[in-house]
Amino acid sequence: MGIDINSFLEGLITAFHPMNLLWILIGGFLGTVVGMLPGLGPATAVAVLIPVTFGMEPVSALILMVAIYYGAMYGGSRSSILLNTPGDGSAIAATFDGYPMTQNNQAGKALTISAVASLIGGLFAVFGFILLAQPLSTFALNFGPREYFVLFLFTLSMIVTLSLGKMVKGFIAMFIGLMISTVGVDLQTSVYRYTFDLTHLSEGIDFLVVIIGVYAVAEVFYNYMHLDALKPPSSHLGSMKLTKEDWRRTRWTMLRQSPIGFIIGVLPGAGGSVASLLSYSTEKQVSKNGNQFGKGAIEGVAAPEASNNAASVGSLIPLLTMGVPGSGTTAVILGAVIMLGLQPGPLLFENQPEMVWTLINSMFIGNIFLVIINIAMIGLLLKILKTPPKILYPIILALAFLGTYTLGYSVVDFYILLLFGVIGLILKLLDFPLAPLILATIVGSDMEQNFRKSLITSHNNVLDIFLGSPIAIVLTVMTLLALCYPLLIKLFKKRTQYH
Repeated sequence: MGIDINSFLEGLITAFHPMNLLWILIGGFLGTVVGMLPGLGPATAVAVLIPVTFGMEPVSALILMVAIYYGAMYGGSRSSILLNTPGDGSAIAATFDGYPMTQNNQAGKALTISAVASLIGGLFAVFGFILLAQPLSTFALNFGPREYFVLFLFTLSMIVTLSLGKMVKGFIAMFIGLMISTVGVDLQTSVYRYTFDLTHLSEGIDFLVVIIGVYAVAEVFYNYMHLDALKPPSSHLGSMKLTKEDWRRTRWTMLRQSPIGFIIGVLPGAGGSVASLLSYSTEKQVSKNGNQFGKGAIEGVAAPEASNNAASVGSLIPLLTMGVPGSGTTAVILGAVIMLGLQPGPLLFENQPEMVWTLINSMFIGNIFLVIINIAMIGLLLKILKTPPKILYPIILALAFLGTYTLGYSVVDFYILLLFGVIGLILKLLDFPLAPLILATIVGSDMEQNFRKSLITSHNNVLDIFLGSPIAIVLTVMTLLALCYPLLIKLFKKRTQYH
């Protein structure tokens, strides 16, 4: 997509129209709030607001929906950092170091770096959108079932290597997640699997119920077990300002992980969850402070936050250039865009370049608005930590049950939520890593379907799945390197000790 100066200037002027600025502000604020509420997520917010867009100018409606989307990427980490309760799948990785930072009286700093990293990731992705929209969307067309299966395998292997010293437990958690993803009707054979004659389970277990259960509910259960030992919330919650040392530790992290998130976002079906977890694991391996990850490392917050915001912008590329949604939220946006009379695809850039450039410029403006909104809200959010535990934990449980109910409007989900709360508590007590379980639950179904499709196209030749294309070969090699990484590190350390 070449840069048409006239279209760019027209788009810039349209984006700065007072009404469009208002829609950017409203969308970003609503996205931030919805992102903080467990179980709702940007897809729900966009779907609920579709009726509001009827009668609006198509470009204004698109600006509003997209602002909600990347606004939710900012907001999702707020509850992850403060309460260890991810707002949605993309915010899981923010719990790994964000919540320990809160426990170390660094909540203000964690929220600040989260907002800044989201800004860096968002702006990087907008530049990437301008320069690489068409080449990347063409490259994404080369991904078939074989490539997607190996990509998911690589992602899972990277997450398991996060569990240095606990890799066996990491593999066990991953297999539990894969087992959870098999519940429901088999899409290829229509056979009911592990549904226990419950109609509600025929569609499978929503991964958000699993996330809320093993993180929020399990955390509440764990804290209730140690309620007497809990210290009252500290009145000193740490500075919101980032020191020179903080900038030194995070600047390259944000610049390294933004491209990864952007590229993952372009791949249809991967999404922010995969992007943030993959970025966290890669940053842990390349960072000089990798041994501090999981204990409150500021890089552990910056990496996934830069990545998932870049992924949200990246997922708009296949939507607008090919009409292929890159995530659940962009699937909802696609439906709304078609209802507005727009036809996503290559011709959109030729026939309505002003609209495309207006959207791109609105994303620049929106990301700047959002970092201001999120930093301004930190003081208000920090008051949550001053709430006594006996009041705070029931509120968290109520939000968890409310968020779960909005997913399927079924009481059965309450029992599933409690079950995964107990499972999460047991895993926490036994010191099992939760990330492999969550990611396996999210990608397990797609991974299985792509594997079976790959077997059909390769005439049941399993080796062909891994070596059948250049992309598959590269991803297979990267998977093997990821799995061997802990062993290589041990050998390297032994050698250095001898010398």
